[in-house]
Amino acid sequence: MSDMAEKVRALCASHFDAEHCEVQDHSDGCGAKLEIVVVSASFDKVPLLQRHRRVQGLLKDEGLMDSIHAVTIKAWTPDQWETKKGSR
Repeated sequence: MSDMAEKVRALCASHFDAEHCEVQDHSDGCGAKLEIVVVSASFDKVPLLQRHRRVQGLLKDEGLMDSIHAVTIKAWTPDQWETKKGSR
């Protein structure tokens, strides 16, 4: 895991009190292209677009968006996560 991916993982896990959080770096280690999965009860009853905006806003507030050129966000509730795990 790149330094950027680990920094984003720790930040999201802490900020959203995540039940599960993983970040994959798809940019050969530079951290410019990330896939973020955050599972948090704080997303309950929050529309998907708003969840994405919250994650992007956090990264922007921490000054990380300047270094990230592409990001895929999967922001799920614990119930959605269980359903996703069961369908694998």
